[in-house]
Amino acid sequence: MFKKILIANRGEIAVRIMATCREMGIRTIAIYSEADQTAFHVRAADEAYSVGSAPASQSYLRGQAIIEIAKKCSAEAIHPGYGFLSENADFAEACEQEQITFIGPPAAAMRLMGSKIAAKQLAQSINVPTIPGYAGDDQDDAILLNMAQRTGFPLLIKASAGGGGKGMRTVNTEADLLNELAGARREAQAAFGDATVFLERLLQQPRHIEIQILGDNYGQIIHLHERECSIQRRHQKIVEESPSVALTPALRAEMGEAAVRLAKAAGYTNAGTIEFMLDQDNHFYFLEMNTRLQVEHPVTEMITGLDLVRQQIMIAAGQHLELHQQDITTHGHAIEVRIYAEDPTRNFLPSTGNIDQFVPAAGPGIRVDSGVESGDEVTQYYDPMLAKLIVYGENRTAAIHRLHHALIQNVIFGVTTNIPLLKTISEHPAFAAGKTSTSFLTEYRLLHEALTDHHHTFIPLDVIIAAALSEVQNDVTPTNTQHTPWQTLGPWRIAGGERTLHYFSRNNSYQVALKPDNQQQHYWQFTINGETIGSFSGHPGVQHQWLIRQHAEQLCAFIHKHDGILQVALDGQIYQLQRSQPLSEAITAQNASVTKTQKTLAAPMAGTIVKIQVTEGETVAAHQVLVVLSAMKMEHSIIAPYDGCIKRIYYHEGDVVTGGANIIELE
Repeated sequence: MFKKILIANRGEIAVRIMATCREMGIRTIAIYSEADQTAFHVRAADEAYSVGSAPASQSYLRGQAIIEIAKKCSAEAIHPGYGFLSENADFAEACEQEQITFIGPPAAAMRLMGSKIAAKQLAQSINVPTIPGYAGDDQDDAILLNMAQRTGFPLLIKASAGGGGKGMRTVNTEADLLNELAGARREAQAAFGDATVFLERLLQQPRHIEIQILGDNYGQIIHLHERECSIQRRHQKIVEESPSVALTPALRAEMGEAAVRLAKAAGYTNAGTIEFMLDQDNHFYFLEMNTRLQVEHPVTEMITGLDLVRQQIMIAAGQHLELHQQDITTHGHAIEVRIYAEDPTRNFLPSTGNIDQFVPAAGPGIRVDSGVESGDEVTQYYDPMLAKLIVYGENRTAAIHRLHHALIQNVIFGVTTNIPLLKTISEHPAFAAGKTSTSFLTEYRLLHEALTDHHHTFIPLDVIIAAALSEVQNDVTPTNTQHTPWQTLGPWRIAGGERTLHYFSRNNSYQVALKPDNQQQHYWQFTINGETIGSFSGHPGVQHQWLIRQHAEQLCAFIHKHDGILQVALDGQIYQLQRSQPLSEAITAQNASVTKTQKTLAAPMAGTIVKIQVTEGETVAAHQVLVVLSAMKMEHSIIAPYDGCIKRIYYHEGDVVTGGANIIELE
């Protein structure tokens, strides 16, 4: 068995691999970029080495530099995790040449199955069904246009060399094809170093079903049943579960057999995933193979009891796979959701900054695989996934209930996350009924609901009460007993022990009057906007937690204060309250006027300018795309808000910009 393994990755998956290595008595080697010098995965390792500057192309994608580090520290093997170099056949081959074990498939199998075009051709050769489309070598625009016309619209453009939604575009009409093709190629080149694409017919409301396989170096290949990954946004999975409600035992066996047959034809070893699309008539089609460990592998671990990372390491060390197909049994139901640092109210733009507080869920049947801790920073350079929440239940209903309550327990302050969207999914009756497809979020308008930000329109009274009690408690703690009223006034108006406080949220204001309840010690009588609410007490706990009581009734909230803003986390939602005074009507009108005449368009977040589609002096129309910004492996467009003329362009293609930087001056 190996004594040292270098993990050629970062974040959650690096920490996950290190956990198994530690249990196996294997020392772990971390690599880190300048942006990750004190990151969680670095702190979790036995040794750590710098691999370059912050951009992935200058650090985690530097294969030769990583191999040199492995040689320097005498690591016998490299585990690539997922993403970065995990599906890079040249890197796997270079490891083999240096006599360093690559924990994954051989380079030849990776090269074959890593090309989605070649993989489709292999599947067709052994009668595994594939989706109609074009997967040829000729990448000329005219050829692709002709084949798109033959395939029919709507269709998908997909990157041959990668996955995860990178380089994937939906094309609804022929007029959109060339523009979407250019964007897909740019994104594929940036993410995978290969701009080759292929075309597929867009199936209507399909399910995404994948089969986990394991193969040793002696010809033994088995499957570990399926995971359904249908709920996606921008072709990126956000909810995965097993077993799938759509599969009968016969269909499960048929898909599993097809996956094993395809893996054997490819000469595959180690862990991998064969992905299928399942249409409404229960016909399945081979989609692609992921020649690595999947993000959602914990779902399979929960229902089989197997440690897939341990299996990977043992196979790579030359051990026989001790499992046979008849040995694989599953129990219960598991669901995983991906927690991203992104802001649903800003079209899901990645949210960067410091994580002031991270409180992960805990309890029976709950697992959190995290790449961050409190105090860590989320930068623009890498994928915005922070953690994965995995739950297990004896059946699907129990797992859904556990998921819902676990999401409420997960609290992250400092960056905006998609937890409210995940909670909405967990509560939705269509999800409970198993009516999931790749169009789930749009079909049930959940993205629209998230974008409208209706949760913040009105603040629940429990949130106001919790915020006010946290202020009162801080005001009367022993450390403040020597303060004079002049020191503690702030927003308060003190009269006979009474407190008055104003909160503002969006267009709503809340006047909160509190006075001590003489009948109950530590209780305060609340009047909000002139209405008597009742008496409540607040008790601080650990990690920003507050226990709010009204007689025997109680609830827990998490409260974080920063720069005059109070954030209150309650029932899976974070609400913001401001204590500053409201603007006057004159100032409000003035600001509205400034907004209407705003001439500069700013970067919505930090990133790299990959495409400037206009020139100075050019006349543009409202809603026209002016600049394309790349951040966290995705492209984001800066769009003209009105008809106008480009007066000035402040940056060039390839420039790195900060969030809020002025990009375009528009007249």
